Amino acid sequence: MRVEVKIPGTLESYCIDERGDKRVPTEQLWLETFVCGVLRAYSYADDGNGDAIKKIVGVRRFNPITNTEMEHKFLNAAEKLFFNGLGFPTQSDHLAGLTKTQVPNTVSNHLASGLLKYIHTTGRYASGINLFEKLRTKDVEVSSLLARVLISADEEVQAVRLLHDALQDVPMDYALLDCQAAFCQSKKEYEMAVECAKRSVTAAPSEFSSWIRLAEVYVDMEQWNLALLTLNSCPMFTYQDKDSPRLPKPSRILLPILPESMLDEIDEGQPKQGDPMDIVSPMLSKLHASSYQGTFLKAYSLLTKIAAAIGWDQLLKIRSEVFVMEEEYRVERQTNSARPVATSNNASTVAIHETSSTASGINGNGIHDTNGAEESVAQNSDTDPASEENNKVENIEAQSIESKIEKPEQSMASEVVKSGGEDPDTSKTYTQFHNKRLCERWLDNLFMVLYEDLRVYTIWRSDFAQSRAQSAEYKKSATEWEILGELAERLHHFNEAVEAYQHCLQIRFSPKALKGILKMYERQNDTRGMLNALIRLIAWQYRWYSEFSPELLYTIRKLIEEEGAVKVRSIVQATNLPQPILDLTHHYCQLCATFRSTGSDS
Repeated sequence: MRVEVKIPGTLESYCIDERGDKRVPTEQLWLETFVCGVLRAYSYADDGNGDAIKKIVGVRRFNPITNTEMEHKFLNAAEKLFFNGLGFPTQSDHLAGLTKTQVPNTVSNHLASGLLKYIHTTGRYASGINLFEKLRTKDVEVSSLLARVLISADEEVQAVRLLHDALQDVPMDYALLDCQAAFCQSKKEYEMAVECAKRSVTAAPSEFSSWIRLAEVYVDMEQWNLALLTLNSCPMFTYQDKDSPRLPKPSRILLPILPESMLDEIDEGQPKQGDPMDIVSPMLSKLHASSYQGTFLKAYSLLTKIAAAIGWDQLLKIRSEVFVMEEEYRVERQTNSARPVATSNNASTVAIHETSSTASGINGNGIHDTNGAEESVAQNSDTDPASEENNKVENIEAQSIESKIEKPEQSMASEVVKSGGEDPDTSKTYTQFHNKRLCERWLDNLFMVLYEDLRVYTIWRSDFAQSRAQSAEYKKSATEWEILGELAERLHHFNEAVEAYQHCLQIRFSPKALKGILKMYERQNDTRGMLNALIRLIAWQYRWYSEFSPELLYTIRKLIEEEGAVKVRSIVQATNLPQPILDLTHHYCQLCATFRSTGSDS
């Protein structure tokens, strides 16, 4: 869609088709444009840490829905277009940055995700329930979306009944099963959750969301070996960023500061135009985990959660028990080269025999990994039910044979594996080799990235403790403190992360650091601390022409639900900051009152 204005002159609106030809815009196209505009406003908005603002600087971001009348128009348009979601211009979740869906369908596409995000942000559950109830009469699959809204609205009994009834009609709908698994998981009913998650995987073996749910439940059950095996089976796909324009980095930026957003606290310590950039240690700038997005970010977060729970050494031990290690692989290959290769349907051995000629000690990113398998391209036959049955039969036969012979010594630990140049000790036998899997390259690489994160974190804490013992100042730039805070947060060391963010804020204002502090206040249920952080984040956003952040609106809405609007407004007003700054936060509170959020009338 194009709107061309000539000053002085005319106003012309038209649309461009896929061949680049001009077309007359129809009512249907204008309706799609309106819905897309609302979805993009929520999708491209900043979450408070400033990352979205840095991508495209100087663009005004505002709330497209500020009253119930506009919401009514939006939901009516969404209802008309809902079942055209697969042909929608923004199509799948890839464009929304929510890369968990491999194949978009009726309930997994950008339109459905955008509707859920809008309802979750504003708390307009009644409107969402009404919308999905009407859509459910046309397609029972919409029940999964309706159930999610009902659960969020604290209508859990109704949601459970709905899921039960819907699964009678479509027993293998993976979205419904995943919703069931998530609900059971939230109630700590892990035995029930794992059965629902398994059925979801069976129903959609090519979807990342069903596999990662199963892995999360295994982590909650502390079944670490099954969690790693499930994670290894996740179908990964490359993250595709939102379809935002790629702008070249400007040589300089001169943007007027809005008077109502001026705050000395934000301005102090900020680098001036032409000042040199912060010096960042190469060790910190080369941490790959900070760039992960999509499915790889989700998988890495789960891996760090396991490491935080059991420790790096125990993680390596479990890894060596479920995955083929380099020493085992080398011995097996040498043994097999001296005898004919037996045909087997086992996924691991098939992969080994097929890839033995191309095995390499380098993982997907060109990093040598002496702890992982020499070749990590596993066959995905475990997603085939027939193949799973064959594997079970073979495993039972193998166990019966092994029970008749003496148990071998335990496989060599990964940290003491010999280097590739040394001759393997062929006196050891690895009879458990055929019951193991090859570690996928991407997971192999995640282990290496996690090791690097842990190494840098350990060095930082050691140097920091040494400096404190010697009463010496531990000097880092503001950017380095930001990176260290993110590193500690990734590894689930939240106290150390807050400490790093506080050091960063002592040098200069940083929205990313303050957002990290805000998360700490949320965990501590510190209302006053949360509001102090929110006031400054909202002011910083506004000075970059971002008048709306769904994440900040959601945080304020939840505060009002818990504490009441009167208390929240009183705390904000009692803050010793200029009135124009406080008015920006009051605007968010007024938005909650307009939508009659819980607590806004008290």
